Amino acid sequence: MPNYIRAFIPGGTFFFTVTLLERRRRLLVDHVDLLRKVFDDARRRRPFSIDAIVILPDHLHCIWTLPEEDADFSVRWHDIKSRFSAGIPKDELLSQRRLSKGERGIWQRRFWEHAIRDEQDLEQHIDYIHYNPVKHGHVLSPAEWPHSSFQRFVRAGIYAPDWGGTDEVRAIERE
Repeated sequence: MPNYIRAFIPGGTFFFTVTLLERRRRLLVDHVDLLRKVFDDARRRRPFSIDAIVILPDHLHCIWTLPEEDADFSVRWHDIKSRFSAGIPKDELLSQRRLSKGERGIWQRRFWEHAIRDEQDLEQHIDYIHYNPVKHGHVLSPAEWPHSSFQRFVRAGIYAPDWGGTDEVRAIERE
């Protein structure tokens, strides 16, 4: 069994990708109000800030900053994933292994994290988050996607309202 090593950086800022097990499902946008509530509840139990986020039908990307004395993002993700799973109907296909462990078949078991190194790294990941609905063909401009922190960045004057809908931004090589 692999030995996953997670970054231990109290007060760190991290980029995450969390994905549904069945990529064809639209659970995250179909149950976006529940997902928002689960995030809010998790932040009350164990505070963290959400610096940027996008929720797509089958995965989400976000950037969190943890409190100065805290480095445990894994427990927060476990909380969010398990409470979201508990709140939706049980209609997924389950493998024998998941059945034997009493698990739901909603999320991929792991998540991907990246410790943000500096301001440029942060800006690149924020841009990636906000452009992601365009990259996946859901909309033509980030401003059109309702499940994103993009509008918050527009209100703060960080992005122009048409950012990501221009040929200049579309030409940028994306991950």
